[in-house]
Amino acid sequence: MEDPVSLQHDEHSRRIVEKHEQLPPTPPGSDDNASTTSLQSEDVEIPLPPPTSIPRQVLDQDKKTPDAHVPRDPRLIRLTGVHPFNVEAPLSALFNEGFLTSPELFYVRNHGAVPEVKEADIPDWEFSIEGLVERPRSLSLRQLITEFEQITCPVTLVCAGNRRKEQNQVRKSKGFSWGAAGVSTALFTGVAMADLIRKARPQKKAKFVCMEGADILPNGFYGTSVKLNWVMDPNKGMMLAHKMNGETLRPDHGKPLRAVIPGQIGGRSVKWLKKLIVTAEPSDNWYHIYDNRVLPTMISPEESANNPRWWTDERYAIYDLSTNSAIAYPAHEEQLGLVGGPENYVAKGYAYGGGGRRITRVELSLDKGTSWRLANIEYPEDKYRDCEQYLFGGRLDMSWRESCFCWCFWSLSLPVSDLVGSTDILVRAMDESMNIQPRDMYWSVLGMMNNPWFRVTISREGDFLRFEHPTQPAMLPGGWMERVKKAGGILTNGYWGERLGAAGTEEIVPEVAKEVSMKKEGLNRLITTDELRKHDGEDDPWFVVNNEVYSGTSFMKEHPGGAQSIISAAGLDTTDEFMAIHSETAKSMMSGYHIGTLDAAAQKSLSEPEVHPANATSGPEPTFLRSRAWTTAPLHSKQMISSDTRIFTFRLAHEAQTVGLPVGQHLMIRLRDPVTREAIIRSYTPLSDPQKTGYLDVLVKVYFDTTAAKGGRMSQALDALPIGHGVDFKGPIGKFEYLGQGLCTISGVEKRVRKFVMICAGSGVTPIFQVFRAVMSDKSDQTTCTVLNGNRLVEDILCKEDLDALARGNEDRAKVLYTLTKAPEGWEGLRGRINGELVEKHCTRDDSTLIMICGPEALEKAIHVALLSQGWTDDQILFF
Repeated sequence: MEDPVSLQHDEHSRRIVEKHEQLPPTPPGSDDNASTTSLQSEDVEIPLPPPTSIPRQVLDQDKKTPDAHVPRDPRLIRLTGVHPFNVEAPLSALFNEGFLTSPELFYVRNHGAVPEVKEADIPDWEFSIEGLVERPRSLSLRQLITEFEQITCPVTLVCAGNRRKEQNQVRKSKGFSWGAAGVSTALFTGVAMADLIRKARPQKKAKFVCMEGADILPNGFYGTSVKLNWVMDPNKGMMLAHKMNGETLRPDHGKPLRAVIPGQIGGRSVKWLKKLIVTAEPSDNWYHIYDNRVLPTMISPEESANNPRWWTDERYAIYDLSTNSAIAYPAHEEQLGLVGGPENYVAKGYAYGGGGRRITRVELSLDKGTSWRLANIEYPEDKYRDCEQYLFGGRLDMSWRESCFCWCFWSLSLPVSDLVGSTDILVRAMDESMNIQPRDMYWSVLGMMNNPWFRVTISREGDFLRFEHPTQPAMLPGGWMERVKKAGGILTNGYWGERLGAAGTEEIVPEVAKEVSMKKEGLNRLITTDELRKHDGEDDPWFVVNNEVYSGTSFMKEHPGGAQSIISAAGLDTTDEFMAIHSETAKSMMSGYHIGTLDAAAQKSLSEPEVHPANATSGPEPTFLRSRAWTTAPLHSKQMISSDTRIFTFRLAHEAQTVGLPVGQHLMIRLRDPVTREAIIRSYTPLSDPQKTGYLDVLVKVYFDTTAAKGGRMSQALDALPIGHGVDFKGPIGKFEYLGQGLCTISGVEKRVRKFVMICAGSGVTPIFQVFRAVMSDKSDQTTCTVLNGNRLVEDILCKEDLDALARGNEDRAKVLYTLTKAPEGWEGLRGRINGELVEKHCTRDDSTLIMICGPEALEKAIHVALLSQGWTDDQILFF
């Protein structure tokens, strides 16, 4: 039989919800006295959740992911591509909802797929209490609700990565780019965690409570821990919640049961809770150790990866939130009219503290911190302290609690005349322990707990003031940090990277690269669109770089990428591709091919490059690649091959689509630099079989930054790419194509080959592997292949298992030799570098042999010289 008191409480909550649903949303307002949707009970008004609209449709981008059962709000900004789901709301939308956040705009931090829980299974959801307890037990959610007192209280949750994008602008951390909206507040209903642990009777040596969720991740289930004495302290407010703003938890927020750990980072509030484990030591869960830590600022990503002791040092674990604040209004790119406008502008924002500490002051500065103005602070959380009642099925009783677990809102009226005379607005907050936001950033490997002064810049543009926030979340462009960094400013110079020019400050002058002239001196010919279109074929191809027109006819045979590279660019603007790929030497040659400048009309017609999303075709296209336009495909997965090598798999438009890449050719990949927005373009030969459908696999060796040199822009950008992010492709390109049965074409000229000698090193194996696979897969192809694969260490050998598998059973046609410069004991292969002597020993020179080479430039040059000295000719040598 159901408890009549509980029924009365639920009925009371139902009436509250019905009353609340009739209320309109609260407008943002522009005065100091912000109104709040509230409930008046016994002369006490408390904020209630904003009107909510439960998403009913699964978004298109989620339909092909493990989260295909989760409807979501399209307004949320995705920080890690399509999957896993990590999002924040637009900052203005979050702030405008008021004190409480609707579940659809509440930030989400998921490490993997969301567990699917059917509505009928919710009451029987089980979790256990185990470990160092005298009374271990398992409980269902039904038992949790019927056997324990239910409480309701407001709690602000904050991701430890909130504002991380600012750190990533200074130096890329290991974390993705949160903006300033990784914070949200809700009314949670559930059971005090202390009530459960108390009944289980912890043993004397127990010191920690470990939590484990149901989300299955690459390194096990998500788990973490908090101290037992914190759990038992009622002023810490730790609870297990099954409701959020009066409704059952939604899937992204832990349906049907989660931990809520107030005052600490969101990573401690485990979702989809399955276990509470009382222990003598902190959690040994992978995610407790290798996530949610602030390592010392001098520890580089490389050092942290090579030395595990940094992660196991519990001193660097994060628990309490740091004091933080942000400006919501003026919003990013907001404009304030100076003609006929108001005399005052009300700046607004939020602030929060950690560990239950109250924010006691918020200060603003318009003169770079020389002087400060005290803002007004509103504490909506305090209104709940004066109200004792049942809300959403739980007892609301906070009158005795001194700790503060929610964000507060600040505001300050600023004279517009003062804004006109300023270049920025700075805000900082302080809590009751005098913890104050620092002026400067504390960068760390994971980019967590970022809380320097929040700065919004002001620029005068005619009769308007324009405001600019430090960053925009995820890969979204914009923000003064991006602008300053692009201009050459050093963001850590103590003045936000700007050139102050004041006495005693160093003026930062960006280094200007020497510009290579690509134009023919004295040439003033204007070229129209019609003229350009007459040269968009293979007969006499013209192409455009920076609005200058060049003829590629005389260089088609000699072009390293083959004639097709020039033909594919005919009649098009190839500025991005050319500038990203070609060396200064190549650019200096361009004046010889310069034939004129586009006129204004032609420049306008070519101003927008054509990009085709892979799923935006009018009908199912059989092949993915286009030779004259970029096509976009999302990153589907990453596979770690070694510490610095990955296989990136991209999803094509449909399951039956092939890449459309001939054997021996390659494609171009384009990404945008997240700061400068400049194109990064590199050529790669895919690893996947050309006949593979639905997906494209690319093997990439990642060249990381070191203290001695910068690493590879493209490889590091790919490595940092979130799953689901789109990447542009174009192709095919290349002067070589293998047609089968020993027949190939080189720069369009057919050549019959009886034997391939394939020389490669590192990731240069991929074009070699493509041709080798094509020959060996055709049992009727009598072409023979000798592969010389050179590397430093055994673990550097890529595709070894695949090469060996293809050679097995084809011993009469295939020989695969591996040589190492640092071979271990017991190594049965060759030792030393690939050199002319090695090639001469294993290859007999004749006119029907073609030598194919792909590897580092030093290897290619050395082998080229050695081969020529042995009598080989350039038409017998092919460089990929």
